[in-house]
Amino acid sequence: MYVLGIESSCDDTGVAIYHSKKGLLAHYIHRQTEHDAYGGVVPELASRDHIHRVLPLVKQVLATAQLQPSAIDGIAYTAGPGLIGALLVGASIARSLAYAWSVPALAVHHLEGHLLAPMLESSPPSFPFIALLVSGGHTLLIEVTGLGCYHILGESVDDAAGEAFDKTAKLLGLPYPGGPHLAKLAEQGTPGRFRFPRPMTDRPGLDFSFSGLKTHARQTFAQHDDPNLKADIAYAFEEAVIETLLIKSQRALKQTKIKTLVIAGGVGANQRLRQRFAAYGNKAKITMAYPRPEFCTDNGAMIAYAGCQRLLRKEESSLAISVRPRWPLTEL
Repeated sequence: MYVLGIESSCDDTGVAIYHSKKGLLAHYIHRQTEHDAYGGVVPELASRDHIHRVLPLVKQVLATAQLQPSAIDGIAYTAGPGLIGALLVGASIARSLAYAWSVPALAVHHLEGHLLAPMLESSPPSFPFIALLVSGGHTLLIEVTGLGCYHILGESVDDAAGEAFDKTAKLLGLPYPGGPHLAKLAEQGTPGRFRFPRPMTDRPGLDFSFSGLKTHARQTFAQHDDPNLKADIAYAFEEAVIETLLIKSQRALKQTKIKTLVIAGGVGANQRLRQRFAAYGNKAKITMAYPRPEFCTDNGAMIAYAGCQRLLRKEESSLAISVRPRWPLTEL
């Protein structure tokens, strides 16, 4: 089965073709950069850019995969959660193409795409596994026992980890998107110069909180008023986030007795995070699985894969164009 996947939940336009036996055949991602000047995503600009990008990318993946539209067996598209305008662009185009090509279309949950992104790698993880889904909009610990079988063990009660990265980077005067810039600055930091708290690790439970950590970074910066300490603050902040994520992940693995941990989402591309988790996995004999860095952020490949698995089970969405900006994963 050849499945075309379309991702347009926020500011990245992703289109891909996945085959149920041959694997990923082609994928392209357009990163919108016009938001950088505003320090955050402007929804209207994101929607307009998706309109210009989706169809050219569809033609591009078809050409790369050396396929005609008649070869496509189904179309998967992100229906939520995300920005409503951006979601409607992808959903409208996907449903229109499916109608024109007489193939089924399927609405895919954006977070399910991230959870299954490691399945695109040469050594995919096996069910069951614990997933640490950590991005700009979400920080979740999820017990995954199969396709559509997701039990949320813990989540952030305020800012997501990626959001805290971006806000702290802005505080330090770094460009948007701030997370990667903060991680790069942290490489120059002095270990031990500052030690930030590890929020909610001194109490039982698997929930997260990063708002206070962001405030602690602001107060530290204000107290010292020394631009030369920016790298040290970035280092301390990054260490606190990574160690907090690791402590909570260890608890989830111990609680469920599962021996596989998947890290997905944009923050999962952080190299220091991967190093720390890999060291823990080797010591504790825990199997670690990650998507390749380009599939940590939003992409069409993960939507094509997730859609393919559900289309193989004969699932299909109605002809109505419907999106859900807020769509709890537990409702799948």
